[in-house]
Amino acid sequence: MKIKDTDTVVVEYEGKLETGEVFDSSRHGDHVHYLIFKVGSGHVIKGFNDAVIGMNKNEEKEITLKKDDAYGNYKKELEKEVPKSQFPEADKLEKGIVLMLGTPDGRQFPVKVIDVKKDSFVIDLNHPLAGKTLIFRIKIVDVNPKDVSKYEHHHEH
Repeated sequence: MKIKDTDTVVVEYEGKLETGEVFDSSRHGDHVHYLIFKVGSGHVIKGFNDAVIGMNKNEEKEITLKKDDAYGNYKKELEKEVPKSQFPEADKLEKGIVLMLGTPDGRQFPVKVIDVKKDSFVIDLNHPLAGKTLIFRIKIVDVNPKDVSKYEHHHEH
């Protein structure tokens, strides 16, 4: 059965940059964090969503996503200067450090400090993968599983 829109898929994946650096993987040491999503729901980036359509269970493939199908262009205007007084631990911050900032709805996202000035920081609100080509290896583990929970915390012993 080929995967189609609105199917729920369970995927193992590994994401690499063109340099070969792995930026994300469903394997974490001895266990697997499967990616579970409904096709077409907007939960994953467009190129990844489109890639699984038409695949079958147990099929594997590698896809290359240009930035437009991934996280878009790097936007210079998302670099913001912020006064040091806004940071409780300003003296600990240095260039290259990544901070977790909370949004009003309780989500957290990473923000990179790209410059330190006398009284302010320059932070980068771009997604860390903006402007990059991403290479994903995808394996379809299951399609429309009757029991999704068995995939949610899977440890291999």
